[in-house]
Parts: sequence; C-alpha cells; structure tokens
Amino acid sequence: MLFVLLLVTTNCLSQNNILGKWTTIDDASGEVKSVVEIMERESKVFGKIVRLYPAPGEDPDPVCDQCPDDDVRHNKKIIGLEIIQDMIWSDQELTEGSILDPESGKIYQCKIWLEGTDLKVRGYWGPFFRTQTWKKVH
Repeated sequence: MLFVLLLVTTNCLSQNNILGKWTTIDDASGEVKSVVEIMERESKVFGKIVRLYPAPGEDPDPVCDQCPDDDVRHNKKIIGLEIIQDMIWSDQELTEGSILDPESGKIYQCKIWLEGTDLKVRGYWGPFFRTQTWKKVH
C-alpha cells in the first residue's frame, strides 16, 4: 500500500512540475527564444507562447505566416499561439500530441519529459527527431 501511494505521489509531482512556464533555448545559438506556458485542459496538455525574445531589428510580435492551419494558427500572432497540442500523460512523460515550429510552420509528433530540473521536448518527423532542453521560469 505504501509503495502504491509513493508511486501515485511521484507521478503527480512530475505532472505538476511539467506544468508552468518554460524558457526555450535556440539549438544553434544557445540564446533564449521564448517562454512557453504548459497547462492542462480537459485531461490533455497544451502549451502556448507567452513571451518572445526577438533579436535586435526583428518584429517583437510577428505573425505565423508559415503556419499550415488556415483557420486556427495561420497568420495569427505568435505571442499567444498554441504550439503544443493534445499531449496526454503516460507514466511520467507527455506523449501522443504535437508541437508546431512557428518559424518553419512544420508540425511534429511530440514527447515531453523532465530530466532533473530541465524539460526535454522532442519533436519527431518519421524516424528523425530533435530534442530541445527548456528551463523552468522562476
């Protein structure tokens, strides 16, 4: 009984630790790109961009002109844009959903998990994948 209680508590703590605001880091430059807020809604997890860190001379709140969803995300402002959709809890990670790269407009299958205090966000396209490390906003 104690083992089951410990397992459930650990799973709930992991879920709560994934929810919240995360700083995204550019793979190539290592620079901060945005803040994404991850939240739960109707037993699924979603994430939206709540802040951008544009380079000097870039639009501070551009539109997603590369986004493929004509009615949902195409030509919408990137701040407030939902880039993570329909993730579900599977043990101590999120799976089954998708993530949008607003720069390219590509949508990838997604997996998200905690590794220490870092959030690992992996986008899949067929057999290929890329994993980013996001940092918790304090």
